[in-house]
Amino acid sequence: MKEIIPDPLALAGFKILVVDDDEDSRFYITTVLAADGANVTTVESAAAALDILPELQPDVCICDIAMPEEDGYSLIRKIRALTKDQGGRVPAVALTAYADPEDCIRALEAGFEIHVAKPVDPEELVVTVANLVNFVNSNHPFKS
Repeated sequence: MKEIIPDPLALAGFKILVVDDDEDSRFYITTVLAADGANVTTVESAAAALDILPELQPDVCICDIAMPEEDGYSLIRKIRALTKDQGGRVPAVALTAYADPEDCIRALEAGFEIHVAKPVDPEELVVTVANLVNFVNSNHPFKS
């Protein structure tokens, strides 16, 4: 199998919204993605994500599932109910400690494009985000 090596600054210019109630997780994800050129905005709740999404118009949303008050499943359902102009078609990654196959299926059914288990390797995170954005920009139905 061929090893995938991300390009230097593979995420240059990408706007990424990170939604996670855990400060350490937000810091880690921001550090990893910013080192590869991404412009990262973080929020700690689903409500804050919904407030900022229409204005930010991120290229990708990375969201934790287990958050107090409102979980990531609820958030992605609300995002998918928005219009494209409001950010309703943003590609989304569920980045969560819930790593069973059933959790992956539930995340995909809720509206996430990809499910990634925590803890995540920095290179895996960068490659996952870069591949998702490149896929969406080339032929994903959310593009239109």
